[in-house]
Amino acid sequence: MTKNVSILGSTGSIGTQALDVVRKRGFNVTALCVHNNVELLEKQAREFQPKLVAVFDESKYAQLKTRLADTDIQIEAGHDGLCACATQAECDTVLTSVVGMVGLVPTLKAIEAGKNIALANKETLVAGGELVMRAAAQKDVHIYPVDSEHSAIFQCLQSSPRKSALKRIILTASGGPFFGMNEQQLKAVTKAQALNHPNWNMGQKVTIDSATMMNKGLEFIEAKWLFDMQPEQIDIVVHRESIVHSMIEFQDNSIIAQMGVPDMRIPIQYALTYPERYESPVAQLSFADYPKLTFYEPDYNTFKCIDICRDAIRRGGVYPAAANGANEAAVAAFLQDKIAFYEIPFVVRDAMEHAPQIEKTTIEDIFAADKAARNYVIEQL
Repeated sequence: MTKNVSILGSTGSIGTQALDVVRKRGFNVTALCVHNNVELLEKQAREFQPKLVAVFDESKYAQLKTRLADTDIQIEAGHDGLCACATQAECDTVLTSVVGMVGLVPTLKAIEAGKNIALANKETLVAGGELVMRAAAQKDVHIYPVDSEHSAIFQCLQSSPRKSALKRIILTASGGPFFGMNEQQLKAVTKAQALNHPNWNMGQKVTIDSATMMNKGLEFIEAKWLFDMQPEQIDIVVHRESIVHSMIEFQDNSIIAQMGVPDMRIPIQYALTYPERYESPVAQLSFADYPKLTFYEPDYNTFKCIDICRDAIRRGGVYPAAANGANEAAVAAFLQDKIAFYEIPFVVRDAMEHAPQIEKTTIEDIFAADKAARNYVIEQL
C-alpha cells in the first residue's frame, strides 16, 4: 500500500479527487506537478507540504516561486520539473493524471526509479505500451489502473484463479452525449453539447474523446497492454447508467462485474491502497435508484474512432501513437472551432494511415510518429 505519493496533474479532475482520497487516508504527499494553475497549486502545496512542486508551463515559474517564497518547498518547471516530480526520492507511488503524450516520459522515468504507478494517463500505454510494460517487468514495479473501466477489470481479476481462466474482457462505455445519433445528426452538434457529458465530470479533452468514443478506443488499447490480452478478447458494450464499470468473463462463461455510483474516488483509492479496501467518501449504491440497467452494442459506423483504435493496435508499431497524436491535435482544433465535431475521426484515420510500418519501435520512433501525425492534422486544416 502507498505511503508517499507524487501526483502529476494535481489540479485536474483526477488530481483534485486524488487529494480528497489523500485527506481521508492520510498519505504523505511528496511532490505535486501542474500544467499552469499555480494559484490552486499554491493552496495544495500549503495544505499538503510536499518536498517538491513543479509547473509545466515555464512562463509560470517566477509566479509560483513568488507565491511559495516563504516556504522550504523546492520549485521546478517545464519537462524537467515534471520528471523530477515523477522520480522524487521519497515517493513510492506516482499517480500520473496529466493529459496526453506528455505523460509517457515521466512514467518511464518513474519506473526506472523503481516507483509504482497509479495510472490515469491512458495515452502512456496507447503510444508506448510495449516499452512501458517491458520496463515495469524489468524493474519489478506495479502499474495500478485508475481509469474506472480498467480499475473495474483489475478488481474483478482478484477473483481469477489463474490467467488461463480468463476468457474475455468487457469494457463498458457511457455512449457520451450523442448516443443514438446518426452520422447526419453529428454534423450539427455544437462544442457546448460535446462538452456536456451525461455522467462524468472530466476535463475538456477527455470529455470530447468520450463524445467521439475515441476514449473507448484508447481504453481498448490500454486494456490490451495492462491485462496482456489479444484484441479479439476485448469487447465493448454501451451502458448508459455508468453503474457497471466493466466486466470479465471466465472460461466457464460466468461473468463478474464491478459496480458502484460513477465516482472516480473509488478507483483512485483502490490504486493507492491495493490490496486493502477502506471506507471511502463515495456514496453507497442503491439499486432502488437504478431500477433498470441497459446495455447496447456500440454504433461503430457512426462512432468510427473505436475501429480506428482497433485497427491501430492490430497493426502495432507506431500506429497507436499516430492515432493518439492525431486525435489530440484534432480535438484541440475542434475546441478552437477550426474543425467540426464529425470531422475528427476522418482526420485521425488519415493521419494514422500515413504512419510508417515499424516492427520494433523505440521511444524516438513513437515521438516521431506522434509529431508527424499532429503535423498532418494541422496541414489538413
